Amino acid sequence: MTQYQELEERLNYSFQNEQLIIEALTHKSYKKPYNNERLEFLGDAVLDLIVGEFLFKKFPTSDEGILSKTRASLVNENGFTLIAKRINLGKYLYLSLAEENNKGREKSSLLSNAFEAIIGAIYMEAGLKVVETIVIALLKETHAKIDLQSLSRDYKTALQELTQSSHGITPTYELLRSYGPDHQKEFEIAIILHGETIATAQGKSKKEAQQKAAQIALEKLR
Repeated sequence: MTQYQELEERLNYSFQNEQLIIEALTHKSYKKPYNNERLEFLGDAVLDLIVGEFLFKKFPTSDEGILSKTRASLVNENGFTLIAKRINLGKYLYLSLAEENNKGREKSSLLSNAFEAIIGAIYMEAGLKVVETIVIALLKETHAKIDLQSLSRDYKTALQELTQSSHGITPTYELLRSYGPDHQKEFEIAIILHGETIATAQGKSKKEAQQKAAQIALEKLR
């Protein structure tokens, strides 16, 4: 068994060039002459195209606005993180010790970027048709239903309804910290229920972090 065999099995793809998968899994903090940022850039463009074509064919009567919103609900950090976690991608990342200690294997930004890089690497080696089959299979596996209504659910509202019915109270949202430069700020939000933290998440805005945390809380409570 190779070091990456389990990951390749989840992807249903075996790399011929081992250096490609190593590069795709290498975070810049690992301090190698290479990292996954270039492959991430490529994978982002490939995913945009594949998901766009998939939705174009799946919804032949939908207009451009609906298609764009639906694609945006799939092609984003949260969507790619869900897929990355499903294939246990964090386990294989090459990180610095500091990033490792900072829970880098669980960070949405790192997982999302690594997934894009993996897709870029497969595209480089095998071409569009092969990577398209892999991406569509992962999307269908991760999302029970692919349409705008299902993908744009308000997780905060759903969590409020669930906790009101099962616990008789609504959760509160607490800002744990904000960090990074003003133009690239990140926010970390905790959800408190009965005085206990039931979920935390990070996002590029407070609203995004709240929605991510609410989604995690829903999965735990259901």
